[in-house]
Amino acid sequence: MTTRDTIANGLSRRDLLKLTAAAAVMLASRNAIAADFHRFQHGTFDITVVSDGFLTLPAEILLPDATLEERQAIMPRLGGNAATAPVQANIPLIRHGEDLILIDTGSGSHFQASAGKLAANLKSLGIAPEAITKVVFTHAHPDHSGATTTIDGKVLYPNAQYFVSEAEWAFWTDKDYATHMPSALHDFARGAQRDLFAVKDRLTLVRPDQEIIPGMRIQQTRGHTPGHVSIELAGDGGLLITGDACTNDVIFFENPAWHFGFDTEPEVALRTRQMLLDRAATDKLKMLGYHWSYPGVGYAERKDASYRFVSA
Repeated sequence: MTTRDTIANGLSRRDLLKLTAAAAVMLASRNAIAADFHRFQHGTFDITVVSDGFLTLPAEILLPDATLEERQAIMPRLGGNAATAPVQANIPLIRHGEDLILIDTGSGSHFQASAGKLAANLKSLGIAPEAITKVVFTHAHPDHSGATTTIDGKVLYPNAQYFVSEAEWAFWTDKDYATHMPSALHDFARGAQRDLFAVKDRLTLVRPDQEIIPGMRIQQTRGHTPGHVSIELAGDGGLLITGDACTNDVIFFENPAWHFGFDTEPEVALRTRQMLLDRAATDKLKMLGYHWSYPGVGYAERKDASYRFVSA
């Protein structure tokens, strides 16, 4: 089942918003993760994983390929129930020399009320929005770029340079998106245009293998969106900030042949995910996953024909 099929058959972004309220009581304790800050050094980079809160996603999105029995076994392991489960939003704050860099901006007020906590958590760390010098987008879905502006439309990080891949810009800023994209993607396109156009005058379009700063390189991980990228940091064997190239550290490590319901190019995303996990296991590459269990830092270890996540 593709993303387009999943949403077209009755599950809209509006439906997802409603799911948040239904799951709020069950998941309230998980929001405490926003107070945790995992900090580590990687080569010349000082990294703090700052929580943006969590999202609530339905089984139809998380496990479109799973049988009913498989869903019933996996969903509780994610901290959810038979219908929905929480997924964290882990945002790397990277200090390098005079730069203070965010990888994605989180949801702001544009997705689910349980997310959008990044700005408050940065404040608790003593970091004002004006201190951020660079923002690198893995892609322009609302839970990754929705906090580009405040609720009144002002740019949240006014002194930052912004970076997005050429392919991501070209896909989402198509002025004829209503004709060229299925209706299931129209809300996403409007959100991406809102976020990207807000910083157009300070936005740099990048290509795969291009460096943002020395040692921070763009890696193409197309599929979740046509211009999705991951960010690789040099040193200590390498660190790949995966974005949504591999969306869950339980589901897709253990079931690398399964699809994810929000992948725009499902088969491309599947191949990308499999290549990423194969490389990570072979090279013992450290990874940081956006929607993985906080703080989302660890390794892929082979287990028979699949993998298991090993926390760092």
